[in-house]
Amino acid sequence: MKNVFLGSAIGALLAAPSLADNTVLEEVTVTGLRERLYQAGMLKDVIQKTEVISNISIEKMNAASLTEAIAEAPGVRVNNECSMCGVKRVMLNGLRGEHTTILVDGIPTYTMMSGFYGLDAAASAGIGNIEIARGAGASLIAPEAIGGTINLVTKEARENAVELDLSAGELGYRKGSVVATALANEDTTRLTLIGQYDTRDQYDGDDNGVSENPELENTSLTMYLSQDLGTRDNVRLRVNHTESEILGGPTGTSIGQVKADYHRDPNFASASLFVDDDVRKDYIGRGWETTEWIQSDRDEVYLSWLHEFSSDLNMQLSVAHNEHTQDSFYEGFIYEADDEMTYLDARFHWAVSDDHLLTVGADNRAEELRSQTNSTSPAYVSDSFDYDTQGFYVQDTWSATENLEIAMALRFDQVEANFVDASKPGTEIDESITSPRIDMRYSHNDQWTSRFSFGRGYRAPLSFFESDHGILDASVGFDIQIDELERSSSYNYALSYEAEALAVTGSLSHTNVENLAALDENNAGVPVLTQSENDASVLVADVALTWNVRDDLALMATAENIDYSDEFKSSYGVVPVEQRIVLSADWEFAGWDLYASATWVGSRDLSEYGVPESPSFDAAGTEAKSQDAESYWTVDMRVAKVLSEQWQVYAGVSNLFGYTQAEDMETPLFYEGGEYDVAHIYGPLRGREAYAGVKYTF
Repeated sequence: MKNVFLGSAIGALLAAPSLADNTVLEEVTVTGLRERLYQAGMLKDVIQKTEVISNISIEKMNAASLTEAIAEAPGVRVNNECSMCGVKRVMLNGLRGEHTTILVDGIPTYTMMSGFYGLDAAASAGIGNIEIARGAGASLIAPEAIGGTINLVTKEARENAVELDLSAGELGYRKGSVVATALANEDTTRLTLIGQYDTRDQYDGDDNGVSENPELENTSLTMYLSQDLGTRDNVRLRVNHTESEILGGPTGTSIGQVKADYHRDPNFASASLFVDDDVRKDYIGRGWETTEWIQSDRDEVYLSWLHEFSSDLNMQLSVAHNEHTQDSFYEGFIYEADDEMTYLDARFHWAVSDDHLLTVGADNRAEELRSQTNSTSPAYVSDSFDYDTQGFYVQDTWSATENLEIAMALRFDQVEANFVDASKPGTEIDESITSPRIDMRYSHNDQWTSRFSFGRGYRAPLSFFESDHGILDASVGFDIQIDELERSSSYNYALSYEAEALAVTGSLSHTNVENLAALDENNAGVPVLTQSENDASVLVADVALTWNVRDDLALMATAENIDYSDEFKSSYGVVPVEQRIVLSADWEFAGWDLYASATWVGSRDLSEYGVPESPSFDAAGTEAKSQDAESYWTVDMRVAKVLSEQWQVYAGVSNLFGYTQAEDMETPLFYEGGEYDVAHIYGPLRGREAYAGVKYTF
């Protein structure tokens, strides 16, 4: 009966097919302790619906980063929330980006700051697959994942090989990666070395001298080691260093020139930023007045030890440390921060009987952010904080019948969140909280499977970045009024059908959030990070289909509808997607592989969201911008040719027809009340990007 646990977990993955790969999971050879325990079901702690994006899918999409790899997955929306700095937020089940938790090999390694400017820098090279679990309580060790979790699984060595991938294209696109895997000591030592460099230029679709998409440069280096120590012990070590630089704003300038100009006269203010004070016309202000530059370094390390006491009992100890430093310049506002997090976890898996697998564990997360700015405003409140959680959890995975499996889990957490600014005495949040979760899987027959899950989660709103990074203003200041945890409850149901050539999964999810973080303004006009008095909720319905028409041809489709409550709508700084359809096809023939996808996004009423109430093209407010976002299509294509066992060449194009908001709808730039801003965003911000590349494996 123990193998039932593995069967349920893999069944959950197979029932939710990836959009870009008709073989969701690859068959691997079991070589070590960790794999053997997974095979026996002794390490699985979830049975809920999980979407899996394989490394083959990532390659077909020509994804350079995490955000590009998951952009088409069901229930996932990658939102660009600033046309200057290009900050990306990954939304799951319609919730905001800060409600998504990123895991690496099942371990939380991303700090709160890493979730803002770290996702575009998360390299795609060396990822074995990406697992997406939606809904509160989706992870036993991440109760703050109100929207769900994204788990990046590092590629583990199965052979001695080196894979080199080089590509280049339009708009300054360059990418180079190398993945080397090695086996030693009779395959008990498995080493993976990963390096990736990628860059893109600024993009100015309407040629007004201000970019709608920033210049981006990333470097990522990773070492991953899995070592078996005898037959009962396995140690994993992963070390990563990532550097990222983002530059948006006026085109044709450098951050060195911008900073030098600013420091010569920091109090200067142009009479007009654009000709006739109209954002559609040429930019005439000084470079620093609209420049946003973010440089970040991220160092991550984790160590995990797995010990098997017997065939029925094992223990796993994990420790992770992450340090994320940021140096940034926002139109004259200088923000520097150091964000450190340490995570500890100890858990036991015990097969109490043939039908029950008990997981018991405890964890601790300690995060500290310290920031400094050039603000001299007495109204400015630093976002420096100390955040500490201590948790205990227990889960019973019960194989009730041959067709029914139930996982019941309960977490208890002691949470402390303290803003350490001198104006914020005392500890803002000091709570004990209990979070239950239940996942059920029922096989109606060989083709039909139902999954139901319910979970409670929490999250501490800790940074004004998460509500609107664009209000960083040295002269106005900022205030934080947070004293409660966000608290959520989530219900998810999925029905899957699997046949030899057809797989379909439909799902329905509802999430309710109490004490949602919100942006407000006090009587003095100072922005305030506060919390909503009313609950916010979102209802998501989606269906995903994969049809293997022939052995060499697969068609995929997803359709989604997201219904946000008014409270949620008012909390968004940019407009999310309400309806989306993704169609894709993968055709392999005679050594060729052709992949194509088309995405449709439905129209939206911008006035329903927390975007500017009266945006205009000009400072005088005489010509208002539209409050309607029209529907649109984008198309991507890629063709690859295998030349030999070692060589492969490929070419493709992203956004084939070059559809962008600035060129085909309206610029994201605007004025409101005479004030200039950059986030009236509801469409694509980057044009057509053709590319070609070569891949060599030896």
